[in-house]
Amino acid sequence: MSTWDEFVAGHAVGDVVTARVEKVVPFGALLTVDAGFPGLLPGAGALEVGTHVPVRIAEFDADAQRMRFATA
Repeated sequence: MSTWDEFVAGHAVGDVVTARVEKVVPFGALLTVDAGFPGLLPGAGALEVGTHVPVRIAEFDADAQRMRFATA
């Protein structure tokens, strides 16, 4: 089982996880969870790069091994 598979097996849509803000873009923020997998938090405004924020997993994209987040 890959690390991605292990992460998905241990988490579900709706779970709250901590993610690091990697980049703020016009349409949201690009985040990375501690396991190293990226995701998008749409519409995120006043976040600072390098900070850690609690987010809710809204969707898994297994093909791209990334997630979409929602505010927690």
